[in-house]
Amino acid sequence: MSTRTQNPAAPATARFRTTTTTAVTAAALGALLVPSLATDAEAAAVSARALRVAASKQGSPYQWGATGPYRFDCSGLTLYAFKRVGKRLPRTAAAQYNHTRHIRASQRHRGDLVFFHSRGHVYHVGIYAGRNRIWHSPKTGAVVRLERIWSNSVWYGRVR
Repeated sequence: MSTRTQNPAAPATARFRTTTTTAVTAAALGALLVPSLATDAEAAAVSARALRVAASKQGSPYQWGATGPYRFDCSGLTLYAFKRVGKRLPRTAAAQYNHTRHIRASQRHRGDLVFFHSRGHVYHVGIYAGRNRIWHSPKTGAVVRLERIWSNSVWYGRVR
């Protein structure tokens, strides 16, 4: 049986490289061993791309039931944006809420969905843009725009 001992006379840089390599390997394996780390990172990248798609539709008119590419209602905009980045969402805001992983406001990131609700009923959805703002298609006569979140009655969801 052979035993390996560390040579105290070895240069400090060799010991540092071994420690650094081990730390980097452990971090990489951590993402493999803890699937939620990789999943969250992937979800954040996809959501950021969907946010850019939604922002690119700025000025597109609202039309009830429309899912793009030139007119949208609120859930039609989110459906369209995520579809363009390879994710499927249901058609309505309420169904989209039920399809997402629910998160706290403190956990929200750019690209997460923001659901407006009243008495437990989801009635509107937008895509979180950071700084308490969303991209959304608000109502008849309006256009897709960036706007501050105007209510405290919101829930957040992350597309899986």
